[in-house]
Parts: sequence; structure tokens; C-alpha cells
Amino acid sequence: MAQVPQTFFDALAVRTWCGLALETLGRAREEIDAINVYPVADGDTGTNLYLTVESAVAAVEAVFAGHAAASGPDGPTLADAARAMAHGALIGARGNSGTILAQLLRGMAQVLAEDDPAHADGQGLRLALRQAADSARRAVAHPVEGTVLTVASAAADAADGARGDCGTVARAAYDGARAALAATPGQLPVLERAGVVDAGGRGLVAVLGALVETFTGERARGVAGSAYPNPADGRVAPAADRAPGDGVLDECADGPAAVPGQEGPAFEVIYLLEAGDGAVERLRERLDALGDSLVVVGGDGLWNVHVHVDDAGAAVEAGIEAGRPHRIRITHFGAGDVHTTGAERPPRERAQRAVVAVVPGEGLAGLYTEAGATTVLARPGEPPASGELVQAVRRAHAREVVLLPNDAELRHTAAAAAEQVRTEGIRVALIPTRSAVQGIAALAVHEPDRRFDEDVVSMTSAAGATRYAEVTVAERQSWTMAGICQAGDVLGLIDGDVAVIGADVAETAETVLDRMLSAGGEMVTLVLGDDVPEAVAAHLEGRVREGYLAVDTVVYRGGRQGALLLIGVE
Repeated sequence: MAQVPQTFFDALAVRTWCGLALETLGRAREEIDAINVYPVADGDTGTNLYLTVESAVAAVEAVFAGHAAASGPDGPTLADAARAMAHGALIGARGNSGTILAQLLRGMAQVLAEDDPAHADGQGLRLALRQAADSARRAVAHPVEGTVLTVASAAADAADGARGDCGTVARAAYDGARAALAATPGQLPVLERAGVVDAGGRGLVAVLGALVETFTGERARGVAGSAYPNPADGRVAPAADRAPGDGVLDECADGPAAVPGQEGPAFEVIYLLEAGDGAVERLRERLDALGDSLVVVGGDGLWNVHVHVDDAGAAVEAGIEAGRPHRIRITHFGAGDVHTTGAERPPRERAQRAVVAVVPGEGLAGLYTEAGATTVLARPGEPPASGELVQAVRRAHAREVVLLPNDAELRHTAAAAAEQVRTEGIRVALIPTRSAVQGIAALAVHEPDRRFDEDVVSMTSAAGATRYAEVTVAERQSWTMAGICQAGDVLGLIDGDVAVIGADVAETAETVLDRMLSAGGEMVTLVLGDDVPEAVAAHLEGRVREGYLAVDTVVYRGGRQGALLLIGVE
């Protein structure tokens, strides 16, 4: 991480701030999850904020890595870094508070990137904080006071009155946010009853604390633990004995604070949407009529849509009518879960063993789920972050977990996730699968009743005995192991290396299959992407049937999986 403090708000300051914000949210995540009671007591606000910032960090680091690879004398500009931060947060936003945080960062980026300045001073930071608060409030269909929106507005108001450098402005914004956060229980009855401050606001205070550290080199007071005027143990007096504004944290070690009588829609629906401004305005009206907690953030043709509804299908259909929705996530707020009190909710027993797998398309996600795995969907060009894998392991709710990354480039990400959940007492084994077809082979021999080590060895052996290939289209001219390819050429990759360059999908796939089966095999697995017709699969099945005796073929539809075709040979 870059050295602090930073003098001006430049690209390096953006990078430093994002990194510090991620560290701060990592320390505060469980605390924030525990006080999450509004708009739904689902205990994941801290985690959602962490994942949102993790995505922003990845985007900023990619910009710096790109400039370093170009070997140019200059690094990215402030505009480059700020836009990457905002875009990363937008595509990675999770939950209600994460979506609002993404809009806050987008609002700041709009000011910081304007006219492409070399850096911004205290005045620029004041303007950025004001734009952030205002744009976030506009993105929420029905703003409610006592939430993260109130905290953001207070931060901007306090910054407006500050004069000086970025450090002075950041500290004023942080102090204003802390004061507003402490007052949230007096503004929102659900917080008052639970004896907590707003969880989203608490997360924003942590992010602003990281901004203070970026420009002063000093960790803002209260960020690592309780950030409000509360007793040392973090608990508060009952609401009846507490004056309005004495707000604060109830540690709630066993989960989110209980809020008797809380009710709401059954589903949370989130998706990215490619659509024009006019279509999005119509979408807002339709979703507002379907449910609540509506937040639509973004712009320039890409939006992140968040809503709580009873009819999840209608919310998705509305997105389809408006444009092209993708990365659709639907969470069921089930009975006995977030709408029941802690006393009513029976403890959920952990399973002994589970499998968590990263899969490249909706079709394979369904296949893995049917086989009993917990899946993480990896969209083309959007690999999951370690935090998403950690969440999936937690969601599996098992004492022992087998983790299948199914991508060579995800091995380090998966290793980091495994290391983190091991500290929580979960036994995790990482099988270094490099393709989803290797994961299918591993899952086929998985036996949860076996000893853990024996199961892992068997799954690892099955994956290792499966050669993998993919057929894809070249995006640009480049050198490969098979020669020079041109943009639009069909490429056949075997075990990660380009082995065939062709012009036709079926012919290229047949050549790849012949090369793989020349070394022997008993089972061929074909996973077709959306753009590959069934005729290709039929052609390849016929080739195997006619040319290779005693070799079986199984075909799956993978959906939008990036590659045109995945091939496995066991």
C-alpha cells in the first residue's frame, strides 16, 4: 500500500484510500453485521460494504497494473483512478448499503474527474463530498432520515464549513458523520427499539475514517471499535431509559439485533442493467410500485438496481423490458429468518461437509447446485473476489468445506478465502481445479460420508485425471503456442495453452477433441455456451461414437460462460 499521508487528492490518494477503507471495513465487518436491523435485519451490511469496496480496490489496482505494464513514465491520472473506483464499486455493489456507497463514490468521482485535473485540493474534496451526498439521495426512491443518507449529508455539511487542506476537510467530514450517526436512533424508531445506530451509516463512518488516515497518516478515533459515545462494553441502556440521540452500538454477538414485529417483502433482487436513461426512469416507476428499498445507481448506460419485492420474477422482467440485466442475484428473506426475532429463530445446525464451487455460467450453476454444491457465479471478465468466496463458504454452513475455484487464475484468491475462513473454525480443503469440467469430475466422486481427507484425495485425483480444453474466439491479434492468431479466429486451448487456430467452431473443436483423445480417455464432457448451436454437440458426439470405442459423451448447457465450448476428457 502507498505511504500515508497524501498531500493532495490524486491517483495515489485514491488507491491509498480504497486500500485503507477495505482494511477498516474488514476490522469492523462483524460489528456492523451485528447491528444491521434496517431496512431488513439480515445481518450482512458490513459484509456487503466490504465486498463493494473490495471490488473498487480491484478496479483501481487494475488501472495501476495496466499503466505499469505499459512501461510509461507516468501512472494513472486522478480521473483514471476515480472512475475505476466508481466503476468497480458499481459492478460489485452488494445490498442496500453497498449500492448506496457505490453511488457515493460515483458522485465523488464525477467531481474529481471533471476536466481531468492532476489533483484536487481541500476545495475539490468539499465539492466531491457534497456531490456524493446529493447524488446518493437522488438515487433512493424514498429517502429515510436516520440512515446512511443522513450520515452522508452531515459529512458534506461539515466539510462545507471547513477551510484548509484535504486532511482538514476529511477530518471535518468524519466528525460530522460521527455526530450524525450517534443521533440516528432518535430519528428512526426501529433503531431506537433495537438500541443500535444505523449499520450503513456506521460503515460510511469507517470509510470516512480511512479518508482521514489517507491525508493525515493518523487512524481516526473510534474506527477500529466503537465510534460513538457509548459505554466501554458497547452496550446501551434500554430505549425507555435512554435520551434521544444517545445512540450507539449494541454488540449483539449472536447476530443482528431483534426487532419485534418487523415485516417486509420476501426477496431482495439486485442486478446490473445496461439501459438508457429514459428506460431507467420508467423502470424506477415500475419497481417502486412492486416493492420498497428501491435504489438505482449508475449512469452512462450501466446501472446497479436494488429492490425488495414479493415477486422477484416481476422485478427481473421489468429489467429485461428496460434493457439487458445481468449478474442477477435474488436473496430470499425466508420465514424464520430475517423477519423473525432472535427468540423465535431456531439455531441452524451446521452440516458436516459441503462443496463450494466457482462456476462460469448459469447452466453449470444449476448443475452444480443439483449435485449439492454451493455456487459462486463468475461472469465473463468479472471474476469473484475473495470476499465472495468467504461468503459462499459461510453460506454453505458446514464444519468442513471443499473449495473448487475451477480457474487457474483464481487459485490465489481461493487460497486467501480459505485462509480467512479457517480462522473461523471451518476446516477447508482447496482443490486446485483449473476448469469447471475438472470440478464436475471432482464432484462426481464426492462422498460426504467418507473421512474428510479421503474425500479430498479422491476428488483431487478425479480432477487431476481430467484433461480440460476450451474453444473461444480471439479478441485481438497475438502470438500463441500455435502461431499468430488474428482477431476473430477460433482458438482451441488444451490445458490452458493455445493448441489449434481455426475458422470454424465445430472443426476446431473436433481437432481439439482428437488431440485430447489420442492419449486415451473413457468419458468426454462437453459444456456449450449460449452462442453454440446443438448441431456442434451432435457433430462432436458422432465423432466420438464413430472414432473412439467405449468412450461415453455427456453434454451440458453452460449459459453465458465466456468460452464457446468447454471440453473435459477423463
